[in-house]
Amino acid sequence: MTAEAILSKSVAVFVILALVFGLCSWLAGQAAARGWRSLGVALAYAVLIALADRFLLFALRDASLLDPAGFALALAMFLSVAALAHRWNQVDMMISQYPWLYERAGPLGWRAVPGTDFGGASDAKAATD
Repeated sequence: MTAEAILSKSVAVFVILALVFGLCSWLAGQAAARGWRSLGVALAYAVLIALADRFLLFALRDASLLDPAGFALALAMFLSVAALAHRWNQVDMMISQYPWLYERAGPLGWRAVPGTDFGGASDAKAATD
């Protein structure tokens, strides 16, 4: 197993396809998050994108189509990009749609706004007592 079999005969083609399909992975993760779909949907799209990447490397530059290391590299890259995009957009949607409940806690997280109580059932019970 050589680097040529994994990356293709041209590193430039590998990099260009990685950038193009990386953008596709970002957009797939963003679309899944913006539609309130689970992370699994974004990851399923990333698997399909990794398959397309391997096929184009095979078709354009004679890389090995069925090389497990090459597919694992592409899959790891595109899964991580799709997961990052999904989380980034999920955080953005939570803090923009529920600003009275959540505030940003770093680039990939949110936290409850101080002073908010999430005991919806306890609030209803307290109101009836």
